[in-house]
Amino acid sequence: MITMSATIAIGRVSALTGVNIETIRYYERIGLVPRQPKSAGGRREYDPVSVKRLSFIRRARDIGFSIEDIRSLLALSEPNHRSCAEVRNIAEIHRDAIMLRVADLNRLQTLLTETINKCSGRKIPHCAVLDMLASEKSRL
Repeated sequence: MITMSATIAIGRVSALTGVNIETIRYYERIGLVPRQPKSAGGRREYDPVSVKRLSFIRRARDIGFSIEDIRSLLALSEPNHRSCAEVRNIAEIHRDAIMLRVADLNRLQTLLTETINKCSGRKIPHCAVLDMLASEKSRL
């Protein structure tokens, strides 16, 4: 368990949060996570608040939220800025985008299945899959 006064090296933070070290540095560069002070030994040391923030970011990225959405969600998670309505709006927009992607993927699956079913699998001059990919009409 991490105490509130403990500081943690970046490698340990990476292990605790599941966020790659280079990704942590990237999040610092873009201002998603505050840049941490260096120890006397020249290493960045992270506090438990930063670890919690990185865990939040990783979970949000796992769900597919964009960096800008995460930036907004982090701002809305601050005690004086909490707005469940705004968070809900961001989540609904993201859910709707996922639903559109799922519909697109279902159409692609149907198209590929139909095309694969037309493919004989033998060596012949025409291949249904290659013909579909080369066809201008196959755009979704």
